[in-house]
Amino acid sequence: MDYFSFHTHSSFCDGKLSPEDYVLRAIQLGIHSLGFSSHAPMLLDYVWAMNKSNLESYLYEISRLKEKYRNKINIYQSLEIDYIPGISKSFKDWKSDCQLDYTIGSVHLVKAISERDFWFLDGPESNYSRGILELFNGDVKKAVTSYYHQIIDMVQIEKPDVIGHVDKVKMNNKGQFFSENDVWYVDLLNETLRTIEKSNSIVEVNTRGLYKKKSKELFPDSYFLEECFRRNIPVTISSDAHHPDELIAEFDFTRAKLKSIGFEKVSVFENGGWKDVKI
Repeated sequence: MDYFSFHTHSSFCDGKLSPEDYVLRAIQLGIHSLGFSSHAPMLLDYVWAMNKSNLESYLYEISRLKEKYRNKINIYQSLEIDYIPGISKSFKDWKSDCQLDYTIGSVHLVKAISERDFWFLDGPESNYSRGILELFNGDVKKAVTSYYHQIIDMVQIEKPDVIGHVDKVKMNNKGQFFSENDVWYVDLLNETLRTIEKSNSIVEVNTRGLYKKKSKELFPDSYFLEECFRRNIPVTISSDAHHPDELIAEFDFTRAKLKSIGFEKVSVFENGGWKDVKI
């Protein structure tokens, strides 16, 4: 199986270098397909999301690179879109307005008390613990349940092509706030899996937690991946790169992991749609 990378962040959001730097590095690495997926602009300003004023330039630049390097690499145009109930723009509108090849749907901000109160899962651990305490009155189960129910709503309502780092809620947990073996937590995973099983969405196997040493497991973890295999839920491999050198980080490890579970194929975007290719 050749290399590919469909979840990529450049300097248009919180990535480190220009899109062309990623293209040049991808060609060096032998990657046959590269998808750019900057964080979509949001109604509220977050430093990690693209500024709305840069959206047109982003779309123009990806289109330019598609044409310039068309004989060397397949380049695709996407956005990682945050889903926040009642606030975020519909994925269908994003796809149509920006002529996206595909969408990645993620939850980084869990809606809590009001439209301006969100539990931010990423970044420093202090954000994580403070959000549980202040926004959910210290009720970890309620906070985590809200996260997975927001994922479930996203899958049912927005129907993303790819679901980004589905269990990222565990990243800053590290066994401090809840056990990932707790019955209520496993029940949430199974509820989420049942929803995905009924959808046409692809589960992203995200390697970023591993190579950034923020997690000892992939996003999602072994249990979730084993259930994806059992339920015939399609998966794709992603590094969630924020630097060109991260484009296929832990890719070979992840490919071997999936094969050990029983997966024989992964989903790859090609010629306007997703198809299965052998691992």
